[in-house]
Amino acid sequence: MADSLERFRDRFPILSRTTYLVSHSLGAMPVTVRQRMMEYATTWETKGVTAWADEWWDLPMRAAEGISRLINAPEGTVAMHSNITTMESAVLSCFDDGELRRGRNVIVSEERNFPSVLYLLRAWTRSHGAELRLVPSDDNITVDTQRMVDAIDEDTFLVPMSHVLFRSAYVQDAKAIIEKAHAVGALVVLDAYQSVGILPVDVRNLEVDILLGGVLKWLCGGPGGAFMYVRRDLLQRLTPGFTGWVAHKRPFAFDPGEIELREDAFRMMNGTPSIPALYAATEGPNIILEAGVGNIRAKSLRQTALLIEAANREGWNVHSPVRDADRGGTVTIDPPHAYEVSRAMIAQGILVDYREGAGIRIAPHFYNTDMEVRAAADAVRTILETRTWEKFQGERGFVT
Repeated sequence: MADSLERFRDRFPILSRTTYLVSHSLGAMPVTVRQRMMEYATTWETKGVTAWADEWWDLPMRAAEGISRLINAPEGTVAMHSNITTMESAVLSCFDDGELRRGRNVIVSEERNFPSVLYLLRAWTRSHGAELRLVPSDDNITVDTQRMVDAIDEDTFLVPMSHVLFRSAYVQDAKAIIEKAHAVGALVVLDAYQSVGILPVDVRNLEVDILLGGVLKWLCGGPGGAFMYVRRDLLQRLTPGFTGWVAHKRPFAFDPGEIELREDAFRMMNGTPSIPALYAATEGPNIILEAGVGNIRAKSLRQTALLIEAANREGWNVHSPVRDADRGGTVTIDPPHAYEVSRAMIAQGILVDYREGAGIRIAPHFYNTDMEVRAAADAVRTILETRTWEKFQGERGFVT
């Protein structure tokens, strides 16, 4: 059967040189990004400081327009930031004065959340005398939805959670968790970094309070481009302590007094945005919109199933959900000598990555072929059979 999504392959130059199966970590660069970066350089070169008024000031909102369509967000509710950690920091800082907490003292999250977020949550709860309630995973793959729901009670004021767990690609039942949080008066911050672009996400259907994500991975937008959606009726109730001049109603007055926060998505911003990253960030999401997330999801499920079938045939451990509805875009396999095997694959031009305690993460995207997916599984088997992995024994790079 013909694969209509293969028509997008020529828009991603790296696909002509490698088998690119690492989009859960860094999406392939669209060919048009080079021109967009040249536009940035030309604008800076020719306009200098006047570029702020002509093109740059509203770029955090304009760059988010495609993402708003992808997540069905109302106009003016999404803006671009730099990364998840700073966005989570801005959200947490809204609770510094205790008014939003209304006497509550508990944050609920999952133990398998992204470490950068957990570092921040631990530091914030310690400094504010609050409790961080982490729901464990019994199998290091999933988090039981009922346990998440049961952990949220009348003492809970915030639930920062992953939509898709980064190690295993387990899809949490965000709708059920959000409903419980709202039933007891808590707010939910949904980290959709590993979901937007690979499976459908609708902020209105989910009724989520705040959604965070980034273009780095499935959206093929490069580093430095993250986005925050805040429900419009909630936005005016949030007063971030972690803020900056960009969030001011009159930023160029440079008033040293109390900040007067804007009423749109700029309200949650802080310092000067990374303008080059925003030029790069727009191209990938537009291609995802053109391809259609529903089409991408269907192909992803088919190709990840191929990887699971191959792993099962070979007897390799699979540290990702087997059931389609529970699985995001990544399959983590754990064959013998997994780290060394992953290095051997990369040396052969099959780009994957490895995570300690999980294994080799393989992530086909809409631009990959079924042949590439099968070839990756065959490469693992051949590397083990020929003991090619031994060349990489004792080698551990700082970046994996």
